[in-house]
Amino acid sequence: MQSVLSIAVDALAYGMVLFVISIGLSMTMGLMRVVNLAHGAFAMVGGYLASYAVRDLGLGYVAGVVLAVAGTVVIAAPIERLLYRRIYNKPELIQVLMTIGITFCVIGIANYLFGPTLKTIPLPAMLSGPVDLGFRSIAAHKLFAILCGLAVAAALWYLVERTPFGVKLRASVDNTPMAAALGVRTKYVYAASFAISVGLAAFGGIVGAELLPIEPYYALRYMVTFLVVVSVGGAGSIGGALLACLVLGAIDTTGRYLVPEYGEFFFYLAVIAIVCAFPRGLLGKA
Repeated sequence: MQSVLSIAVDALAYGMVLFVISIGLSMTMGLMRVVNLAHGAFAMVGGYLASYAVRDLGLGYVAGVVLAVAGTVVIAAPIERLLYRRIYNKPELIQVLMTIGITFCVIGIANYLFGPTLKTIPLPAMLSGPVDLGFRSIAAHKLFAILCGLAVAAALWYLVERTPFGVKLRASVDNTPMAAALGVRTKYVYAASFAISVGLAAFGGIVGAELLPIEPYYALRYMVTFLVVVSVGGAGSIGGALLACLVLGAIDTTGRYLVPEYGEFFFYLAVIAIVCAFPRGLLGKA
């Protein structure tokens, strides 16, 4: 029983970390129609900034997280203005080449500034110990990751589906010239959406640093994993991304517990089966 609960908790925590990081990529691919292969690089930048703020500057964990997320958005803003705006509504190959180039540049800069070693983000006392739930204890940082994932899912769904900004975003994506003719400032809508996506990537990179360690090749190491989440869930679908992360997190974690010698075999086998059965993703739309 304890083994089953351990697998369930670890799978849920891992799935929620994947969701927080990947949902921003799902937004850019599904709503903004941009294949952003540099998404993992922004998650890595958030992790590095948080590590530097907490370890080297001595800031508290909360202050370090806020500073790191804000810093990542500030760093990404001129990149969006100078580079990403040139590839909106362009063929996918151009988007792939541009964003993979950005990824390699970020990797090189990170390796030069911070070195090739893993970077940790010291957790506060309240997140470093176990939490007693009555029937068992679980690691506090895993519970924190689960709660963060649920909060992000609820907030993002409300933003996209129930606010004027969400209406403007969907209108800008569906028909940019018509939205602009109706007074929607599409450039600012895209910039705000990109900032939200980058902020979520940075936040996910920080929250998930215990499960997905921060190192210079982070962006490449997990790029396929983030893309898989979007493909399985359906680009632009918040519910689909959440479901995909829970399913894939459960399969991957269970496989690593029970048959570790197979590595990620069952993870990718599940991906192949799901994509064959649901070409647009679990909750994707045409």
